[in-house]
Amino acid sequence: MDITAINGLYKTTNAAGATAAQKTAASDGSFDSVLNNAMKLVSDTNTLQNDASAQAISFALGETDNVHDLLIAEQKANLALQYTVAIRNQFISGYNTIMNMQI
Repeated sequence: MDITAINGLYKTTNAAGATAAQKTAASDGSFDSVLNNAMKLVSDTNTLQNDASAQAISFALGETDNVHDLLIAEQKANLALQYTVAIRNQFISGYNTIMNMQI
């Protein structure tokens, strides 16, 4: 699965949604905005992972019997993690390419 396909899936599962200021910051391409967006991505992924874990624990304890919401939360967390790992892999690939350049 390529980055654009994963990006499309992540945008449909992202609970927070981007504000206009974040969209503007992402479009200027500065290192600061890219780093801030990456940190937000990690934070969103962590939030989705924590939500899925909380729902799994709630289901295991018998506090809820809604399997549908549990599976949706787990799928969102899984997709967000896959997206984050794909971004990390692309970053590392770019870093390695830069480090291997002849000066």
